[in-house]
Amino acid sequence: MKPFSTDDLLACYRRGVFPMAESREDEGFFIVDPEWRCLFPLDRFHVPRRLARTLRANRFSFTIDRDFAAVIDGCAEPGPDREDTWINPDIRALYLALHAQGVAHSVEARIDGVLAGGLYGVAIGGAFFGESMFSRATDASKAALVHLAARLRFGGFKLLDAQFITPHLSQFGAQTIPRRIFQALLEVALETSATFAALPESASGDEMLALLAAD
Repeated sequence: MKPFSTDDLLACYRRGVFPMAESREDEGFFIVDPEWRCLFPLDRFHVPRRLARTLRANRFSFTIDRDFAAVIDGCAEPGPDREDTWINPDIRALYLALHAQGVAHSVEARIDGVLAGGLYGVAIGGAFFGESMFSRATDASKAALVHLAARLRFGGFKLLDAQFITPHLSQFGAQTIPRRIFQALLEVALETSATFAALPESASGDEMLALLAAD
């Protein structure tokens, strides 16, 4: 059997499906095609008030694609709210290869230059497929998500996929939609030209919030 390649993985994303494993220790992975899909409307992304104050204080600085391996490893670590994760060695290797091809990206939230949290995902056309996030300091992953949303809006993206709804995501305005609606939105987004690196890394909290509040 032919090994599953990065081309195969990109074809999955274009069809609206994605890989997961049962656990970090699992061998191999399976493809998921949820009946209901979670996404963030980029024109109605909600930032909770307390987090907005934290962002305006510029407690965090942000970088992109500086520490992709460290971000995916952080996402693979067990945490207080998750005893296990689904990022196994096969999945890690695939996304590292996608990152080397310039398709998988990371957002890193830092405190005094030290990695405090972040997230990673895949960008194709005007669609960004969020995969996982992690936090080692209060609000670090949430701040990275806000930075991502502002970056995507500034760069002309049309769709931010979050796969499955959680209470953590719903506070930012995430919503679930049927598969057929997601597929229609995805088709449009894939035909859209967008640029992940357009927003300067130095964008302040005020600038990010203003981007997300713009009509």
